[in-house]
Amino acid sequence: MDILIISGLSGAGKSRVAAALEDLDFYCVDNMPVTLIPKFAELCVATRGRYERVALVTDVRSRESFDELFESLDELSALGLEYKILYVDATLDTIVKRYKETRRRHPLSAEGLSLVEAVQREMKMLEPVRRRADYVIDTTGLTLGRLQRNLLRIFGGGGDYKIKVTVMSFGYKYGIPIEADIVFDVRFLPNPFYVAELQNKTGQAKDVADYVFKNGQAEEFLRRFEGLLEYLLPNYEEEGKLSLTVCIGCTGGRHRSVAVSEAIAKMFSEKGYATECIHRDVDKG
Repeated sequence: MDILIISGLSGAGKSRVAAALEDLDFYCVDNMPVTLIPKFAELCVATRGRYERVALVTDVRSRESFDELFESLDELSALGLEYKILYVDATLDTIVKRYKETRRRHPLSAEGLSLVEAVQREMKMLEPVRRRADYVIDTTGLTLGRLQRNLLRIFGGGGDYKIKVTVMSFGYKYGIPIEADIVFDVRFLPNPFYVAELQNKTGQAKDVADYVFKNGQAEEFLRRFEGLLEYLLPNYEEEGKLSLTVCIGCTGGRHRSVAVSEAIAKMFSEKGYATECIHRDVDKG
């Protein structure tokens, strides 16, 4: 089991880090009391593989001594469990600016400290954790995409990571899917709906797909679409995008969009991308 302890300065971006790690199949718990970490780890082990990657966020909100954190981590080692520490950092100016923009209260402000004093005190309190960290990510000046890219490099397989692709067919008469990233209209293709023996079938049937692809327009569309994706996908990956939903629409979502979506999904899969093909409206009408 992989256990990752996420700590760092308030306002440095620990919540964003946890959200990105959830997309990398980590089970994340925010503001975990440090004394409960060993017991929580034992419970995860008892599930026998259900929680293989766990990320626990802990910081000054818990009001516990970081000596207790190190004691809990020593208990993990005594149990034969390995762990890593990820420290999320940022400069003093950056943290202060973020707090002013969000108008949130710093966790240590209640102790009568100014914002700058609270951040400085937190930095001092967390210094032992920072020194023991296996990974340090400084979010100063990082866009969300670059932050995700850094996390992918460390925890998602690095350069071997490929964006997850969902290809979805739909009918315009039922509306464009709200989850769409890219939408293409294939209503220019031959429509099997007007062929009696094909009307009640779907684009998953070979004879329907053959009809959609019969005059070369669909093949030309796929060829041009492939070139577009060969340009787009590496750029999406570089920016840290974890998934892409490509939606293909025709009038009713039963024939043309289905046949073309099947072909696109096959193309993605053959290029090594984890691919899912969904036909939203194939059973309607």
